Amino acid sequence: MRSTRIQKLTVAGILTAVAVVGSLFSFPFLGSKCAPIQHMVNIICAVFLGPWYGVGVAFAASLIRNLLGLGTLMAFPGSMFGALLCGLVYARLPKLLPACVAEVFGTAVLGGLAAYPVAVCLMGQSAAVYAFIVPFLISTAVGSVCSWIVLTALMRTGVLKKGLSAEVH
Repeated sequence: MRSTRIQKLTVAGILTAVAVVGSLFSFPFLGSKCAPIQHMVNIICAVFLGPWYGVGVAFAASLIRNLLGLGTLMAFPGSMFGALLCGLVYARLPKLLPACVAEVFGTAVLGGLAAYPVAVCLMGQSAAVYAFIVPFLISTAVGSVCSWIVLTALMRTGVLKKGLSAEVH
């Protein structure tokens, strides 16, 4: 039991580091800065660790990125809503495609809507709600496709049977 918790914390720490370092890699896409690594990590976390570790990893990565000056406050709602919804969907229905769709919906729609009051109240920025939804949608869609490719390849090779979440929940 204790060994399983240590393994889960270790994997969560590694995924947090991947998300933080991955935030350095972005590219312009349709007028938006596309940074898909956090969203890829959210889905991988949902498969391996479950929803609550996913939210924890998203929060920790967002906090570290903000402390290092690599991100904005928008990182919190964008990543955490996607991680939670993706993890809950994968826990209920352990299939990759619904988890990827949940990540996109959670990040783009729920995270985008939650980012609006954060921007207005905490950052003093005024923008239309869709100004957050579109960039979140682009990043999360690219990250979801990348994670689907990686996890599908791992499942087909037998490295990953059905994720670790079935045995560690």
